[in-house]
Amino acid sequence: MDAESGLAGSGPGGPELTGSEPGGRARRDRGEASAARPAPAEEQPDGPESILSALDPEQREVAVAARGPVCVLAGAGTGKTRAVAHRIAYAVWTGVVDPGHVLALTFTTRAAGELRGRLRQLGAADIGMERVQARTFHAAALRQLKHFWPRTVGGRPPAVLDSKISLLSEAARRLRLTAGLPDIRDIASEIEWSKVTQVRPDDYPAAAARAGRMPPLGAEKTARMYAAYEELRRERHLVDFESVLELTAAIIAEHRPAAAAVRDRYRYFVVDEYQDVNPLQKLLLESWAGDRDDICVVGDPRQTIYSFTGATPAYLTGFTAEFPDATVVRLVRNYRSTPQVVALANQLTGAGAARPLAAQLKSHRLAVPGTGGAPLVAQQPAGDPPGFAEYRDDQSEASSVAAQAAELISGGVPPRQIAVLVRTNAQTPLFEQALTEVGVPCQVRGAERFFDRAEVRQAVGLLRAAVKSARRDAEPPGGVSGLADDPGGHADSAAAAAAAALSAAASAEVRHILAGVGLTRTAPPGRGAARERWESLEALAQLAQDFFTATPGASLTDFAAELAHRTAIEHAPAMEGVTLASLHAAKGLEWDVVFLPGLSDGNLPIVHAQTDEAVEEERRLLYVGVTRARQRVYLSWSLARSGGGRRSRKPSRFLDDVRPGRRAGHGDRAAGDRTAGDSTAREGAARGRRDQAGADAPAAGQIRFRGTGVVRRRGR
Repeated sequence: MDAESGLAGSGPGGPELTGSEPGGRARRDRGEASAARPAPAEEQPDGPESILSALDPEQREVAVAARGPVCVLAGAGTGKTRAVAHRIAYAVWTGVVDPGHVLALTFTTRAAGELRGRLRQLGAADIGMERVQARTFHAAALRQLKHFWPRTVGGRPPAVLDSKISLLSEAARRLRLTAGLPDIRDIASEIEWSKVTQVRPDDYPAAAARAGRMPPLGAEKTARMYAAYEELRRERHLVDFESVLELTAAIIAEHRPAAAAVRDRYRYFVVDEYQDVNPLQKLLLESWAGDRDDICVVGDPRQTIYSFTGATPAYLTGFTAEFPDATVVRLVRNYRSTPQVVALANQLTGAGAARPLAAQLKSHRLAVPGTGGAPLVAQQPAGDPPGFAEYRDDQSEASSVAAQAAELISGGVPPRQIAVLVRTNAQTPLFEQALTEVGVPCQVRGAERFFDRAEVRQAVGLLRAAVKSARRDAEPPGGVSGLADDPGGHADSAAAAAAAALSAAASAEVRHILAGVGLTRTAPPGRGAARERWESLEALAQLAQDFFTATPGASLTDFAAELAHRTAIEHAPAMEGVTLASLHAAKGLEWDVVFLPGLSDGNLPIVHAQTDEAVEEERRLLYVGVTRARQRVYLSWSLARSGGGRRSRKPSRFLDDVRPGRRAGHGDRAAGDRTAGDSTAREGAARGRRDQAGADAPAAGQIRFRGTGVVRRRGR
């Protein structure tokens, strides 16, 4: 039996993650790099009461519930990160917990970085807040796996597999199966689902049938590919992202010294986005916690849109069944969106008959805001009403959305603060073309892979070479090597200053390396290959600057790890332009203006959503789309696919109770005519440039950059 098989007692599984933090901090692949603005600066607290004074009543409840199990039901935009950060800070200031014993788990690198930044602001020089560990599940597991592997399994730890594609392609050749790249990617997704849900290759056909999954090559061939992939992976001493979680859980379960070390170090847990936890993550969390119940979970079942990946809201909705004495706090004050956007979101989740999720919540004695419980309460000033528009065909809809985006930009809205969110990636080319035709730059998720570009591959190769040549002196003080490098978790001010200086030097070194392959201080004029090459290199340089700013103490080695994980899961850096993305990819992001086109039955809900549960997930998907908007949201649909086509489509059933009136008979509208929603956009654009201080560009997953960068005003 090989070493890995000997540790597999906890079963296969784990989440597919994207991006990374230093030392393997990774993020889930859901397009979730946040477009949210940075946290507002906090005044340096001088004691526990000053920690509480900045919170609203519900957030204060979260903070003072410093011990025992706590469930925070946080609606969209309600300040959950603020509440969680202040809870940790209050517990540290009051002596409830040693900061070195806190492990806060997030699903994205940016979320972990934001939490660390808030905690630094809430600490004092001698309180040790920098010792709080805020990491993704994968980051925490990978550190522990590397640390414990030599003493529990022996030998060098396995390397992390960048992508499943190459091994799956080789597996197909071994099995003499014909599988194109789209099929390979779909099979990779099936393997990820299988591992997350603890399904082994032999059990896959039956499990897939029970779950209603339809793999592209059929269940039997997919199972054979799964088995061949696992065989190749073990032969080459590799682990994928799922295996990292699996093996870490197995080591803790089977090796008492490892379990004791982890549980001695981490005694106080906070888990964000708990509605997205999958079975293996739950198993790993239980392994870490042992018998402790100092666990605070934060989530919103209304934003459960990843059940197809194995995520389930059951752990969140069932938290009080697992912990009967748990404190439950509901965050309902929305600080992101205008009252008009919030009212629409409340209607989407509160209108109509009781739905399966509401019944599940009721059975667990939880009431989530907007789902049979208290609605979200807007805290922002009033804004424009939501826009609703119907079009003759898809082309008319795309042209109108592009024209409205151009007007908003000419009125002062930065392109990066506008998003067009669609149900499927197949819808993006039409909107990309329409935006390009009116001179609006856009960044497209799901298009050409950023890390496949020749100039990017060359730059990444040079960065890796630089790491290899300077690895010994590139690590920050304390390194990122293992759990017990700093048993007490203490870091003095001199070490912190040295770490910050190292990060600054590493950021400058990245730009110096990129200059060697063509990065200049200013962009080449015009468009074309030279400009696109420069934009790619500048995006890498900006990514490095953001990375080192967010993670003081990180080294060039850490940035190389960040790039490796981003490459594996195709999470590209942000670039200026209107974001064009799927609704799934928009989770965790926010923009000033959001367009939601294509809202017809058969598209949303998608035609293959046949069960009540599947339809309700589609409703939640629309809710997520609406709540991405800070200032304005525009919803639209078309009656036919193409001009002259049969106008047989109907507006999404989800709009029945939210659109003003039930207007019908708009089939005589000329193609391309603007609707009432467009005049709202013009009025909003005419208000001029608003204050954009602190607004981040939304990060993009798989990006293609288009447009001239110069907005041409359209005649009326």
